Amino acid sequence: MNNQVIIFDTSLRDGEQALAASLSVKEKLQIALMLERLGVDVIEAGFPVSSPGDFESVQLIAKEVKNARVCGLSRALKPDIDACGQAMSVADAFRIHTFIATSDIHVDTKLRKSQDEVVEMAVSAIKHARKYTDDVEFSCEDAGRTHIDYLCRMVESAINAGATTVNIPDTVGYTIPSEFGGIIQNLFNRVPNIDKAIISVHCHNDLGLAVANSLSALEHGARQVECTINGIGERAGNCSLEEIVMTLKTRYQSLGLNTNINSHEISKSSKLVSQLCNMPVQSNKAIVGANAFSHSSGIHQDGVLKGENTYEIMTPESVGINKNVLNLTSRSGRHVIKHRLAELGYGADEYDLDNIYTSFLRLADKKGQVFDYDLEALLFFDQQKHEQAYYKLTYLHATSGHKIVPSATVSIKMGDKELTQASTGNGPVDAAFNAIIKAIDGHNIEVVDFKLDSKGEGANALASVGVVVEYNGRRFNGIGLATDIVEAGVKALIFVLNNTYLADQIDQQKQEKIAGV
Repeated sequence: MNNQVIIFDTSLRDGEQALAASLSVKEKLQIALMLERLGVDVIEAGFPVSSPGDFESVQLIAKEVKNARVCGLSRALKPDIDACGQAMSVADAFRIHTFIATSDIHVDTKLRKSQDEVVEMAVSAIKHARKYTDDVEFSCEDAGRTHIDYLCRMVESAINAGATTVNIPDTVGYTIPSEFGGIIQNLFNRVPNIDKAIISVHCHNDLGLAVANSLSALEHGARQVECTINGIGERAGNCSLEEIVMTLKTRYQSLGLNTNINSHEISKSSKLVSQLCNMPVQSNKAIVGANAFSHSSGIHQDGVLKGENTYEIMTPESVGINKNVLNLTSRSGRHVIKHRLAELGYGADEYDLDNIYTSFLRLADKKGQVFDYDLEALLFFDQQKHEQAYYKLTYLHATSGHKIVPSATVSIKMGDKELTQASTGNGPVDAAFNAIIKAIDGHNIEVVDFKLDSKGEGANALASVGVVVEYNGRRFNGIGLATDIVEAGVKALIFVLNNTYLADQIDQQKQEKIAGV
């Protein structure tokens, strides 16, 4: 049997649909290009029929990504499949992924159809998808709770209809590894045409078993794993890409399975998805958590000093984590910054050196020393700046203290106008937010989430603030970075305001187009 495992990443579909606020088209493309550099085989770019924005992002990703197969999701419905085919027609080759539920609880309660009708819908959908592409994947939703006889029938019918990949999802994360592996083994033993398709698995993490179940499936013949960066996704998330990949790499002698993933890009990929999705990675997260390669116990520290493999089964460098051996200061020149970013794996075309260096000098003056994690944070923030921002922060002053009412004065530019307002609040951040909202006369925005994260170590670490706002029935996400928490929060809100402004501009253009203006 082939020992190559196909890595199918669904961060932009299953992962993105679980976020508090949708990613912009630009942010989705940024993640897709990162996945391409990482070496992902298949990128599930979205659900084109779900919204015009999703259709646009899938289309753009299909156009720009060249070294990975782009995939769109559809229900077993012709309009969904047509939307996939139309969105990805700009690509030389693409995949349509269609699905329908197969468990009794879904068939009876959700679909309210007979098993025969569901098989007929699946077959019809696959045949329709084949009109657009010869790369069609079919998923038996809730396969983990589907009776094995019916599951075998569905898989055989799907392959006969033209599915080249058949996915067996543990949609609700219910199974345990021996049980899920047994399902895959049963399929290989009982489905006569199973050799004509790749068997894929898509495991959820409700019981913390997504990676274990996926590994068990691979041991029993599955050769595609559907996963996400940092394990993001519905409810407790999906199988974590970095965990499944590094398990296969670290335990190759036992498992004998390969992937095309460039593991040195894992840490950078994790940070980008965490930042863009406003989902901090827990410190004890395997592979990419802040503590994954740290040692606190004296016994462990002594062992690592004598030999790293005493307590480390993989090196930090193998996943792209660099040790901070070079401390940068305000006396460092541009060429040093460029050299250090190159060592961290960032090409000169990925950033504006002048912008990064200006930000670096400001930070170095405040912190004294700047480390690798600081540079990466500055790089990320530079990539997120709007080239021609409509809203810009020009002045901020905030006060708070014991028995003092928190207050803030903020000046922002709104186009050509300079607006200044003062306000109070429950704290300095709240006061600054209130001042901004007053300055722009409400703007119909409501802050619904605020997250604070530390980028670096110690009291002078950079503060990263993520803000989610509700605006005209939609949610927008913004991120701000500064050594000062209030400033980081204000920058995050300004970032959101620019996103809402761009959304309004796009909506207006669409309306004018419809009206024939």
